[in-house]
Amino acid sequence: MASYLKESLRQALEAVEKRERAHKPEDLPKPSQSVVPPSTDAVQPRGLSPTLPDRTEQPPVHPPSERISSPKPAPQDQPKASLQAASVHAPAVPRATDPRRASVSLRTVRPDDTKLSPMAMAFERPTIAAPPPTRFRPFEPRTLAHAGLKPSFVQGLILKYLLGLPGSTGRQVSQALAIHWQIAREQLSELKETKLVVLKRSTATGDFSYELTQEGRSEAYGLQKYSRYVGPAPVTLEHWLMSVHEQSIANENPRLGDLYRAFQDLLVTESLLKQLGPAMTSGKGLFLFGFPGNGKTSLAERMTRAFGTSVYIPHAILVEGHLIKIYDPMMHEPLNEEKKTLNSRERVDPRWVKCRRPTVVVGGELTMDALEIDFNPATGICEAPIQVKAACGTLVIDDFGRQRCDPVALLNRWIVPLEERVDFLRLPDGRTVEVPFDPLLVFSTNLDPRDLCDEAFLRRIPYKVNIEDPTEDNFRRLLHIQAELLGFEPDDEVFDHVISTHYKATDRPFRNCHPRDLTLQIQNQCIFRETPFKLTIEAFDEAVNMYFTLL
Repeated sequence: MASYLKESLRQALEAVEKRERAHKPEDLPKPSQSVVPPSTDAVQPRGLSPTLPDRTEQPPVHPPSERISSPKPAPQDQPKASLQAASVHAPAVPRATDPRRASVSLRTVRPDDTKLSPMAMAFERPTIAAPPPTRFRPFEPRTLAHAGLKPSFVQGLILKYLLGLPGSTGRQVSQALAIHWQIAREQLSELKETKLVVLKRSTATGDFSYELTQEGRSEAYGLQKYSRYVGPAPVTLEHWLMSVHEQSIANENPRLGDLYRAFQDLLVTESLLKQLGPAMTSGKGLFLFGFPGNGKTSLAERMTRAFGTSVYIPHAILVEGHLIKIYDPMMHEPLNEEKKTLNSRERVDPRWVKCRRPTVVVGGELTMDALEIDFNPATGICEAPIQVKAACGTLVIDDFGRQRCDPVALLNRWIVPLEERVDFLRLPDGRTVEVPFDPLLVFSTNLDPRDLCDEAFLRRIPYKVNIEDPTEDNFRRLLHIQAELLGFEPDDEVFDHVISTHYKATDRPFRNCHPRDLTLQIQNQCIFRETPFKLTIEAFDEAVNMYFTLL
């Protein structure tokens, strides 16, 4: 793995030098050209130059956070295809392995192409490489003062941890609480002096195992009445606010090439990309509306890919004595952090998790309570609301207008945050805290936005993008693509019959989801009847009659 990283870095530096020598304006894509993803590097964050001096040799500045530069990932060569489409940098897998996980469509193509090349077919979702980090990087603190924590708070975590796992060593305590081993050793020594813990035995590595005394167990039980949290030590509110400011999605400026990369497994038109691009660059939010089945949710879920940097998210933050959990494994995708460093003082603070920029999707289950701090009186632990967990990423309100709460109340709740980019949350004791409102807010709806909100709110969402029905040519391409994905041999005569008989003759509109749904039904027919995978007119007629019975 180390040799791979060195080779990637070498290739990246060579690519940077080559671009600096060239600077050819003719290499840039023209509006009249086909929608072909360029084989360039991932987008560089705004304000980050590849020629910045290396800052790793400088001593860390506490509080333990620093802005560093990171090289771009190595560019990957793309094979040419007749469609001029970006190839998939992942090996093809056997067809029809799991049809329900198959992608509905491919990518942007030329509108005048009439044939599809196998090179342009995606038999699985393309592998998304790990994005580079932002310029924010939290360094591991070596003292409680640098960590912003009080000794009594850390000692309480240690007592509750030893109550559940007696006999743990100092190193194990350090790893469980995500604090430096020197801090853990100092606090364990103080607990030993106050006769709350005792040494059980020494280890071969020079460490000791610890257990609670009777007084220590009583103290731990008393602490559990207020909070049962045992885990990585929290980050201070000030450090988290600084991280959101440095890693804000508004700091990123995706370009057309980044949108190609983000939507490379979907069939989208160049005109749609030109509408989505400015809306995503603004970082404020947008409405995706149109008929159901045209891929609004799929587009919204992939928008975060265009913001090509990873972010650091804390396990929890400490606000006015209340511990609020932010990192959620259901919403945040962690990335491997490189542990080998030139200087031990430059290790990343383990209280933070390096993740992809989050994409939080909520639908009809959304309630107003999900927008507030969720306090569990049984455990004494607070859970951050969804807009806080989506900070530095994208928050998608899917099927807007069908939530369990009133759409007007939901919109009114976000009028001030959208305008001021700050939110006000109420703590369990009644106090209010100001936090940043940083996600890219995306509303996806099948309804007319004018029927859901008034002019005041529509003004705060300046971008409204209509996801239109596919053209006949694109619909035919989707049939080809989906047939290949599910293991069928495309048959133009059968597709002509489907389009002329079941769409043109009945004046039925095209939808992007129809090729996937119909071919899935045919595949299920073949599996159940134990017949060869073959597209026939009879099979499509049967699938259409069943699929459109109530539509």
